[in-house]
Amino acid sequence: MAWGRSAVRLAAQPTRERARAGAAHDRILCATAASPVSELRADAASELGSTEHDTDGRFVRYANVSKTYDGQKLVVDNLSFDVGRGEFLTMLGPSGSGKTTCLMMLAGFETPTSGDILLEGRSINDLPPYRRNIGMVFQNYALFPHLTVAENLAFPLTARRTARAEIKERVRRALEMVQLSGMEDRRPAQLSGGQQQRVAVARALIYQPKLVVMDEPLGALDKQLREQMQIELKRLHDRLGLTFIYVTHDQAEALTISDRIAVFDRGRIQQVATPSQIYEAPDSVFVAEFLGETNRLPGTVQQVAGETCRVELDNGDAVLAYPASRLAPGDRTILCLRPESVEMDPSDRESGNRYSAEILERIYLGDHLRIRVRVCGRDDFIIKVQRGSGAPSLDIGETCSVGWRSRDCRALACPSPA
Repeated sequence: MAWGRSAVRLAAQPTRERARAGAAHDRILCATAASPVSELRADAASELGSTEHDTDGRFVRYANVSKTYDGQKLVVDNLSFDVGRGEFLTMLGPSGSGKTTCLMMLAGFETPTSGDILLEGRSINDLPPYRRNIGMVFQNYALFPHLTVAENLAFPLTARRTARAEIKERVRRALEMVQLSGMEDRRPAQLSGGQQQRVAVARALIYQPKLVVMDEPLGALDKQLREQMQIELKRLHDRLGLTFIYVTHDQAEALTISDRIAVFDRGRIQQVATPSQIYEAPDSVFVAEFLGETNRLPGTVQQVAGETCRVELDNGDAVLAYPASRLAPGDRTILCLRPESVEMDPSDRESGNRYSAEILERIYLGDHLRIRVRVCGRDDFIIKVQRGSGAPSLDIGETCSVGWRSRDCRALACPSPA
């Protein structure tokens, strides 16, 4: 097999095929072959320093980073956070929240307007992508359609003038790693979506990068395959021990794969924490609502005593809640309560949060029932009841008692206007 000729073949392909490869391919070229051969021979590790620096465990660091394209609107607004070595961190947020721009600045395809991005304690703001030794996986795979699987994998190594025998061995190991042995001679069009994504991941890992960044790499896959690939990526990360930084707008995906999640909104990080902390203990109404379904109960704080506060809802009902935000008597608040934290017909609760509810809607979803009730002056209150939980079976229009623990009900500050 012609392991050393993939870069030459790429340069020689017709203009029409190069155009079809798209912008992501340009970034692959920029990251691997956008410099003279003499520069490519330089080791990225020497550029960043061959010895590890005292970074207090911070492998990647964003220090007061801002980005604007027009000089006025900040796409990324004074961002500061760290990523530990070997961590799987997911940047999660809605479209336009700044997460992809943050990733592109780290990879070297965008430049911060202000602030510093540091890798192992050294600023990489002025380093071109090929000097950063960062592997990247794109949503559209960015595989060269005219090259075989093996040649796609070999491309970054060929551009670095790696010895032919070493390229062949690394390609073999990479194919084994992503369970594609025997497919080295196929072209991308002969692969399924999941197989193409595995090739893209293998190519990002084949030149032994310091860090792997992924921009919504599973977004084009169907639900079942996407969920399968999430588990495969997590297992691969655990096995290799590399640092992964991952961008997605899919909340379930972020909860599945991450060691920590950074939740973005309007160019800022709203919360960075483990998946369980983000879901069970959100710091804001935005995080509570973006990470899963939540019930909102607006009211006014009446009393705060340690880890409990008493809130009067707008309909006059009183609720005991956990003051997750700094609140004082008289403050407006929004209580956030996960539907699965609500119990129907509670028999022994730790708090006095018990109310009469009317059944408005029942939806069967296989493993659980989604029940909408009228309670506390609201008719959009949702309860999720697991199948076999022993909850009473009630028809629409019937009433029952519902309740929840005060620590499951978080009193959060009202969101500021956009």
